[in-house]
Amino acid sequence: MIKPFKIFSSFSYIALISFCISCTGCTENPIPKDSIEVKLSDEQLLDSVQYYTFQYFWDGAESNSGMAPERIHLDGNYPDNDQFIVTTGGTGMGLIGILGAIDRNWITRDQARIRFEKMVGFLEKADRWHGIWPHWLDGKTGRVKPFSPKDNGADLVESAFLIQGLLAVREYFKDGSEAEKSLANRIDLLWREMDWDYHTRDGQNVLYWHWSPNFAWDMNFALEGYNEALITYILAASSPTHPIAPEVYHQGWARNGDIKANGIAPFGFPLQLKHNGAEEYGGPLFWAHYSYLSLNPKGLKDDYADYWEENRNQTLINRAWCINNSGNFKGYGEDLWGLTASYSINFYDAHRPGNDTGVISPTAAVSSIVYTPAESMKVIRNLYENYGDKVFGKFGFYDAMSPHHDFFPQRYLAIDQGPMVTMIENHRSGLGWKLFMSAPEVKEGLDRLGFSYQIP
Repeated sequence: MIKPFKIFSSFSYIALISFCISCTGCTENPIPKDSIEVKLSDEQLLDSVQYYTFQYFWDGAESNSGMAPERIHLDGNYPDNDQFIVTTGGTGMGLIGILGAIDRNWITRDQARIRFEKMVGFLEKADRWHGIWPHWLDGKTGRVKPFSPKDNGADLVESAFLIQGLLAVREYFKDGSEAEKSLANRIDLLWREMDWDYHTRDGQNVLYWHWSPNFAWDMNFALEGYNEALITYILAASSPTHPIAPEVYHQGWARNGDIKANGIAPFGFPLQLKHNGAEEYGGPLFWAHYSYLSLNPKGLKDDYADYWEENRNQTLINRAWCINNSGNFKGYGEDLWGLTASYSINFYDAHRPGNDTGVISPTAAVSSIVYTPAESMKVIRNLYENYGDKVFGKFGFYDAMSPHHDFFPQRYLAIDQGPMVTMIENHRSGLGWKLFMSAPEVKEGLDRLGFSYQIP
């Protein structure tokens, strides 16, 4: 197996591209100090970024569950002692990255199957309500870790992010060996046990995000668009056992058509949808990522938007804001842009145009590579070559950085690593999109809601 090189502190470029893992006598950095520096090609650079980001979900996985930790802090400082807490949605976001690692010969098919079996076994026994998992689970016990005092039960959106990845895994293995078919069947059962219709709260024409065994519907968060949660409605309409009616989507998510924007075109890039709380410039860039890790945005259209155009324009607005740099933040430009939710100078912030603290989240531009390949590569190359190990470590790019604030925390979050590894793979091969969009239930759900779409 071939392992791409990451950057090392003594080199601005990489002189050797890869080495054989099975080779004996190699050190972690076998490049002689007098080596001639050779600039990586785009494909070699993407190999390195993708490989090390995949490791968050492989070597960095929680040992008992096989799931993705909510966070990994290389400094070992966990103020809430939560290094064993795993994330359902964040795990789902990285599963296509593991499938891509099989196809790139970084792991074997059997190694991946065994890991997926561990995850599925954990999820089968973990806390669920009406088939819906919570946001956080204790990786050692499978019991819920409350996300907030009343958010201690079913989280429909995080469960959607989880099952979209699991359905891609199901499609990957369903025609394989007997062991692989068994894995696919177990995933299928988890999918069938998810009661999406229950989250209409006694038949209302809208989905609700949370339900608690102690507080029932007290969180009272109706899923109305537009934000990151489109995939929740797609899956709810696609369920083979507990589907929602089309009216739940059109009256709830789409607000009876009021989801549409009128004449909004910041920096000359039109937005078709009203972004909740961010109508002027669009929301944080994870809104263009989370629902589209498996749902192919190319050719995806309904009565309200062309989602490829919406996501590309949201990305270009975000980029243009950073280039315009009204805050005069150090480093901003064509090779350093990207505002989204991540760690920040105030611990955590949903950065976006209009809420800009001078913190760049690498996942923003990296995960947007499907929409802006040339523009995103400029950021990737700048971060990798010019900032080096200040921003890149054993699990790829760290979660956030700011030259302006001299802010370079060596910390990771699953919900930012997952979109990077998955969208790089989708950019290169379309793997996640091909698998998910080939699922017969997904096609039926999209048809039910009136979407047009493409299967890569």
